[in-house]
Amino acid sequence: MNDREDEVNTSERSMQLRVAAHLSWAKTKDRPARTLAARRQSHHGRFVEKARELHPDGTEAQIEAAAEALKKAHYRELALRSAQARRIRKEQVEADKQRRTVQLLESAGTEPATA
Repeated sequence: MNDREDEVNTSERSMQLRVAAHLSWAKTKDRPARTLAARRQSHHGRFVEKARELHPDGTEAQIEAAAEALKKAHYRELALRSAQARRIRKEQVEADKQRRTVQLLESAGTEPATA
């Protein structure tokens, strides 16, 4: 089997799984019950706990608002770290390219141009 056949089979398999997932959800009568365990295991509880620590006398509405703000801050921080990692990786790739170019030019007996 060649790479193209693997790719098609992978693509078809992905589509088959998506169809199955949609059919499964179509047959689900009580969606909240189906996702309850996952929601209990989610990070939301952690944000509510932290909000309660920060606002021990807060109302439920205040706690929920603080938990939502904590969640947004958390995900923004993750996005920032991801962007920084991508930038650093891009800079490293560019530096590696530049270094390889200089090495090739030096091995060919050519002086690299300086900017």
